[in-house]
Amino acid sequence: MTDFLKASSIGRKIERVRKIKGFKQDALARMIGVSPQTISRLEQSDNIDEEKLEQIAKALGVTVDDIKNFDEEAIFNNFIENNETINQGCDVVYNSESVEKIVELYEALLKSEREKIEMLQKQLQGKKN
Repeated sequence: MTDFLKASSIGRKIERVRKIKGFKQDALARMIGVSPQTISRLEQSDNIDEEKLEQIAKALGVTVDDIKNFDEEAIFNNFIENNETINQGCDVVYNSESVEKIVELYEALLKSEREKIEMLQKQLQGKKN
């Protein structure tokens, strides 16, 4: 089957949206209550029942029409307009809590390093005297 024909199947469209959104098959399967093997089969299907398609769309945070009329550029624009993170293989998640934790850890590390420098300076002065 050519790439053009594969790209036009509903299953292939689901797969592309899932990957763009950064979901693994396992995660999507858990969200809609099916096995990862079922997701794999769905992504290879040319037809999917409307109810299942609605569940998948909801889990992926898109509309059924977004999947049916899949256009990669339109999906990216939709994500950007909704201030969503587009995850393409990067497991870093940005949020204010994670930034605050990083700052807290950095400040603790900085304090520790300053204490070490102070201690070493005192030891050095003790050897000079």
